[in-house]
Amino acid sequence: MSSRLIVNSIRHTGASGDAVTLANDGTCTAKITNNLSNRRININGAMTIAQRGTSSTSTGYKTVDRFYNGSTGTDEGPTFAQVDVASGTTPYTLGFRKALKLTNGNQTSGAGATDTVYIEHQMEAQDIANSGWNYTSSSSYITLSFWVKSSVAQDFKGYLRSVDGTSQIYPYSTGSLSADTWTKITKTIPGNSNLTFDNDNGSGLQLYLWPYIGTDYTDAGVTENAWAAYASGTRTPVSTTTWYTTNDATLEITGIQLEVGDHATDFEHRSFADELRRCQRYYFKLTGDDNDFLLSGFTYSASLYWFIVNFPQVMRAFPTYTGSATAARFYSDNPSQDFNFSTLVNGGVNHTTTYPSHMWLQADQGGANAGAGGSLQAQNAVGTLEFSAEL
Repeated sequence: MSSRLIVNSIRHTGASGDAVTLANDGTCTAKITNNLSNRRININGAMTIAQRGTSSTSTGYKTVDRFYNGSTGTDEGPTFAQVDVASGTTPYTLGFRKALKLTNGNQTSGAGATDTVYIEHQMEAQDIANSGWNYTSSSSYITLSFWVKSSVAQDFKGYLRSVDGTSQIYPYSTGSLSADTWTKITKTIPGNSNLTFDNDNGSGLQLYLWPYIGTDYTDAGVTENAWAAYASGTRTPVSTTTWYTTNDATLEITGIQLEVGDHATDFEHRSFADELRRCQRYYFKLTGDDNDFLLSGFTYSASLYWFIVNFPQVMRAFPTYTGSATAARFYSDNPSQDFNFSTLVNGGVNHTTTYPSHMWLQADQGGANAGAGGSLQAQNAVGTLEFSAEL
């Protein structure tokens, strides 16, 4: 006589959902956390890369790569900085060493209707379209997770916004955070029949977190955790003002992961080199150090120089170029010519503008002998050559 033990599901005693579910046909589905690569759609979620600098009070892409520093209407601009995660804390024990920290200024006039402080992360449409998420189906999910800490106990607002087609928005809240305590936030987000993501390199999905968002952009009737058509005046429910009206209040965030599936897996840590390569698709710079770069070039005429910059990664789009002043010299057989980096301009010559791999820089400066080949080398560490293809 034989007997069988029939188990329909397996669940940890402390869990709210089944880890393994058995079907009548003998098959099973399982939620398994492991280290499979390429689960994380977003870039630099552990805040490890900061090519431009580690602290700034300016808006724009200024500190941690791929994260936009945002503020409007402030009396004193907030400070955005890459900082260390304190040892002995969670998320430090989970392998996180860096965070993006916002320090509020002193907002003497209070919380204005058009005032904002926010961080923004944009992802390419093709990365969402090819992620495996069946985004038009309400039974297919992506999951957003991150760690956040605030010096002020309150709830914070955020949202995801699709860009293509008729823009859609998915508002969410962190829930009430305890002061000075790291908290993990997890949001499971269904697809929606109104979502559109083009298979291209334009902006597709935008992620926002708002330490403060003014009343011109909020409405008490906004429904959280549901998709709706985007409208500027109804982005989130009304924002709590405590953080914004507290001088030098802080907020830190790290471990941002967006992945396909209906639950959050362990954060996908990548090597510094791997994360840097991904960030260099959008931005990279050469600094004025003698050992940092050497640009090949030639003299096209008696007053025209050309130099080639080969990008370390194929960039998202043909980048914009910025040169800051420092001393450089073009070494050739005859003559040697001194340059200022800011005199170099994009020559507009490239093999492809769809997936650019290099740029020609041009200098209109006398003293050249036509046809001379050589190299451009920096003479000090002051200046930079910067290339940006940010969304």
